[in-house]
Amino acid sequence: MITTRQLQDEIIRLKKENDICILAHAYQSHDILEVADYTGDSYGLSKQAAKAPQKNVLMCGVRFMAETVKILAPEKTVYLSNSGAGCPMAEQLDVELLSSLKENNPDYTVVAYINTTSKLKTICDVCVTSSSAVKIVKNIDNDKILFIPDCNLGAWVKDQVPEKTFKFVHGGCPTHLRMSTMNVMQAKMAHPDAKLLVHPECLPEVSKEADYIGSTTGIMAYAKESSDKEFIIGTENSILQHLQYECPDKKFYPLSKDCVCHNMKLTTLMDVYNCVRGAGGEEITLDEDTRLKAKACIDTMLTLGE
Repeated sequence: MITTRQLQDEIIRLKKENDICILAHAYQSHDILEVADYTGDSYGLSKQAAKAPQKNVLMCGVRFMAETVKILAPEKTVYLSNSGAGCPMAEQLDVELLSSLKENNPDYTVVAYINTTSKLKTICDVCVTSSSAVKIVKNIDNDKILFIPDCNLGAWVKDQVPEKTFKFVHGGCPTHLRMSTMNVMQAKMAHPDAKLLVHPECLPEVSKEADYIGSTTGIMAYAKESSDKEFIIGTENSILQHLQYECPDKKFYPLSKDCVCHNMKLTTLMDVYNCVRGAGGEEITLDEDTRLKAKACIDTMLTLGE
């Protein structure tokens, strides 16, 4: 029998001993965030990955995030904490379909949400995340944008950049699609004084009802900095837990109890422990041709996003 605190202490000791940097996405549970070197959304983690001084990197998140780390830091040994942690949205498009779309729209810049596989990134022009999408699309020197794969995020970006022409592919996040206008109505009736904060992966009709739309880190920053005391959170429900720890004087409610990413929830603190002691996880490898081609659109993201 071992307690959470004992396990965390051992993870912290082992990661130092074995020169491991732990990256944790904001959708991970709070006990994992407490042992991580860096936490945040995809954009923040992608910037930290290459900077980390450690020679080994453990991604507590999903597969495309670990692939991004390997793309940016090929000299490092990169592990995914739970090999089963994928992303349904990242797998909605394949290279063949996107190649066909590009042939039919040769004058469009292909903007890929970072929630895509490394193979798909090899034929995209630039990546974006929810926190960087608007800025990057504005900075692209083309007024025709083919946005993949999340049409809800794409529609939100289009609203912010009306001067450009957009085409979309029908795709999106199954977790955020679980939230409906009925959930909004019920939550607002139950908590009339609460501000509604949602992720742009939500349906447009849900986002339309929000007081704030932004990335996970954006939502957390808004809640922490706001003078309001009650918030309905329209993104993965682990964010509620993190905010409860960081803002104990405020109240947070889920927009839907079903907004849970089962892939993110696969990773446990014991998975992290097994990884740092060399008894678990999956090493992520990419062939050099795929890595370099995928890196081009990520480099463009980092350049245009600064």
